[in-house]
Amino acid sequence: MRTRLLPLLIILMAGVLLALGFPLAASLAASEQQRVVVDRLDDAARFAALAQFVRESSPGTDERRTTLSGELASYHDVYGIRAGIFYRDNRSMASAPEDWTVPDVGEGRRAFNEALVGRRSHDPPQVWPWQGHARLTIASPVVRDGDVVAVVVTDSPTGQLRMRILRGWLVIFAGESAAMLLAVGAAFRLTGWVLRPVRVLDSVTHDIATGRMNSRVAAAGGPPELRRLARSFNEMADNVEDALEQQRAFVADASHQLRNPLAALLLRIELLALELPEGNEEIASVRTEGKRLAQVLDDLLDLALAEHAEAELRLTDVGGLTDERVASWRPVADDKGVLLTGECAALTAWADPIALSSALDAVIDNALKFTPAGEEVTVSVALSPGGESVDVVVADRGPGLTEDELARVGDRFWRSGRHQNVKGSGLGLSITRVLLTAGGGGIAFAPNEPHGLRVTVTVPRHAPADRGREA
Repeated sequence: MRTRLLPLLIILMAGVLLALGFPLAASLAASEQQRVVVDRLDDAARFAALAQFVRESSPGTDERRTTLSGELASYHDVYGIRAGIFYRDNRSMASAPEDWTVPDVGEGRRAFNEALVGRRSHDPPQVWPWQGHARLTIASPVVRDGDVVAVVVTDSPTGQLRMRILRGWLVIFAGESAAMLLAVGAAFRLTGWVLRPVRVLDSVTHDIATGRMNSRVAAAGGPPELRRLARSFNEMADNVEDALEQQRAFVADASHQLRNPLAALLLRIELLALELPEGNEEIASVRTEGKRLAQVLDDLLDLALAEHAEAELRLTDVGGLTDERVASWRPVADDKGVLLTGECAALTAWADPIALSSALDAVIDNALKFTPAGEEVTVSVALSPGGESVDVVVADRGPGLTEDELARVGDRFWRSGRHQNVKGSGLGLSITRVLLTAGGGGIAFAPNEPHGLRVTVTVPRHAPADRGREA
C-alpha cells in the first residue's frame, strides 16, 4: 500500500512546491528588473535636467553641450550603457558613443515614441536569464516650458541583471529542493505511522487464518481510527477463539461420551452374532457399520485434540523420520502388492516430530489405500525451490482426482464419490492439515503424471521468532 500511497503524496507536495516556486521566481525576476529600471530612470532624469539648459541658438550652448557629452561619455565608459539625448526629429543633442542613434524599430523606438508624449518608461518587457542578447531600453522626456523638446534614451546590457536573477532562482531551487526532501521524509514518516498498524493487522489476520488463533494486534500506534479497529479486531478474534474452543470441546466431549455406548453396542452385536447362523449378512453389515462409526468417533477425537494441542517444535531430522515411516509402512504395502520406495535426503527442519509422524502416516496410508496392486508409491525428501522449507513428496499411481475434487480434498468428511467403497472417515487429511499448520508447515495436492495424486508436505527450515530466541 505504501508503494501506491507514497508516490501520490510526493506528487501532491511537488505540485504545491512548484505552484509556489514559479510565481516566486517570476516575482524575483520582476523585482530585480524593476530595481534596474528605477536606477536607469534616475540617471535619465539627471541627464534630462542637464539637457534642459542646452539651447541650439543661445550663448554658451556649445559649452553646455560639451559638458553633457562628457557626462554621457563617462557614463558609457564606466557602466557600458549607451545613452543619448535626441530631439523630436531624431537629431542627436548628445550621445555616447557619438555615432549611436535611436533605432527605427523595436523596443528602443517604442520607448522613444512613448517619451515624446510625456510618459517615462516604467514597464519594459521582462528580461529572462536565457535571453543572452537582450537589452534594457529606458526613455525619459526632456521638458522645457511644459513641452517635450527632446528625449533621453539609455540602452543597457542585461548580463548582470540576468546573473542576479539566475542566482536568485538557484536560491529558490535550493530552498524548494530542501523543502521537497523534508516533505518526502515527512511523507515516509506519515505513511509509516498510518500503515504500520495496517501491516500488523494484515500479519495477525494471516496468522489467525493459518490456525494461530492466539495472535493479537497491539493497539498502541497509528491514527485513533486504526487503534479502534485493532481493539475491535482483538475482540472479534477473542470471540472467534472462544467459539472454536467451545466447538472443539463439544466435539471432544461428544466423541468421548459416545465411545462407551458404542463399545457396549458392538459387544451386544457380537453376542447376538453368536446366536445367529454363521455368515449372516445382516449381522455382518451391522458389525461393519458399527466399526466404521467407532473409527469416525476416534478420528473426531483426534481432530479435536490436534486443534487444541500446541506444537512442540524442535530441530528435526526430516529425512530420517520420513525414512522410518516408510520402513514402518512397507509391510502393509507388500501385503497389497504395492511397491513403496523412499529417497530421503538428510535434511533438518523445525517441526513437532510426533505431529509430523502422524501427518506422514496419514498421507502414506491414503496413498496405499488408492494405489492398485502392481503400482508404485514413492516418498522423497528435498529442499523447496527457494530453500526456505523441506518438502516431503508422496506420489502414488492411483486413479487420482479431478480438478474439482482437488479443490475439496482435505475438507472435513469429504470423500470422492468414486471412492466411497474405500475404508475411511474423510477426516485423515483434515487432521494432517491441522497438525502441519500448528507447526508452521502445510500440505498441498496436485496431479501425478501420468495418473495418481501427488501430496507435498512442507516443513519450515527456520524456527519461529520465539523459538529462535530460545535456541
